[in-house]
Amino acid sequence: MATTGRVAILGAGAWGTAIAVMLSRRGIPTVLCVRRRAQLDAMVRARENGAYLPGISLPVTLDLSIEWRDSAASADVLVLAVPSSYARTSVAPIADALRPDTILVSATKGIEDATLKTMTGMLAEMAPRSPTAALSGPGFAAEVARGLPAALVAASRDESVARRIQQLFAEKTLRVYSSLDVIGVEICGSVKNVIAIAAGVSDGLGLGSSARAAVITRGLAEIMRLVEAAGGRRDTAAGLAGLGDLVLTCTGNLSRNRSAGLALARGEPPPINSPENRPVAEGVINARSVLAKATSLGVEMPIVRAVYRGLYEGQAPNAMVEELLSRALKAEF
Repeated sequence: MATTGRVAILGAGAWGTAIAVMLSRRGIPTVLCVRRRAQLDAMVRARENGAYLPGISLPVTLDLSIEWRDSAASADVLVLAVPSSYARTSVAPIADALRPDTILVSATKGIEDATLKTMTGMLAEMAPRSPTAALSGPGFAAEVARGLPAALVAASRDESVARRIQQLFAEKTLRVYSSLDVIGVEICGSVKNVIAIAAGVSDGLGLGSSARAAVITRGLAEIMRLVEAAGGRRDTAAGLAGLGDLVLTCTGNLSRNRSAGLALARGEPPPINSPENRPVAEGVINARSVLAKATSLGVEMPIVRAVYRGLYEGQAPNAMVEELLSRALKAEF
C-alpha cells in the first residue's frame, strides 16, 4: 500500500476545494478534478473557486484538471467529494483505471438512492481491490479552508488505512480521530443533513431555541437507532460524526441543509432538482434514501419521515410540526 504520493480529489465543490487547499498548503502533491471546462477556466484565471468557495486563494502548487481518469490512475489516495447523487456516475468511468493500492476516501455524506448503499459501499462494489475509508465530522468548508480549528473522523475497516488517512488530513488546526466503524460514521453523516432541514423549518417558523434543542436531541435518537440497525456502534453517533456534525449542521449559518429548511418554512418550493452548478443540500436527496434505508431495516424515524413529506408530498411546514407533536406519548428511553 502506498504511504506517500499524490492525492486526487474528485469534485470541485466547496468541500473538495477546501480539502485540496488544505493538503496543497502542506506541500502534499494534490490535483483537484473539475467537472466543467468553464469552471476550470475560471478557477485557473482567478486562482479561486468563485462559484463554491469565494475568497479562498488556491495555492500555486495545487493542480487543476478536467482529466479525471488520468488523475485517478496516478493517485495514491483518491478522495470522492461530489454530491451523493452524482457519485456512481463520477466513479464509473475511472474505476478500471484505479490501482489496487490506491486508497479510496469518501468525503461525501449520503446514501445512494437506488441501492441504499453508503458511499464506501458503492466504492467497494465498483473498485473491489482498493481499500476504502470515509472522512466525516463537523467541518464547514469555508472555515476549514481558512484554517479555523475543527475536528473530523477518518474511518476504515482496516485500522492501518484509517490511521493513514488520519495522518494525511491532520494538521495544526485540524484534529483527526480514527475509527473502525465505517457504517456508523457514514450513517451519521447521511442522517444529520435530513435532521438539519427539520431544524431549519423549526427556526424558520420561529418556534424558538427549545424546539431546536428538541429536534437535535430526538434527531440524535433517530440516528442512533439507524446506526445500530445497520450494524454500527451507538457511541459513534455520540461522537464527532454524529452529535458533533448534527449540532453544527442544525445551528450553523453556513449550513445548506438548515438553509433548505428555512426556505421550506418561508413557503418556497423544495430544492429537489438543483442545477448542477449550484451547491447541493444533501439532506434533500437523502431524506428519500435515509427513509428507505430505515424502512428496510424496520427503524422508526418520525423526524426524517416528516421532512420527507414536506419535501416530496407537499406537506405544509406547520403540518410537519403538528404531526410530530401529536405522536403518542411514550418513555424517552
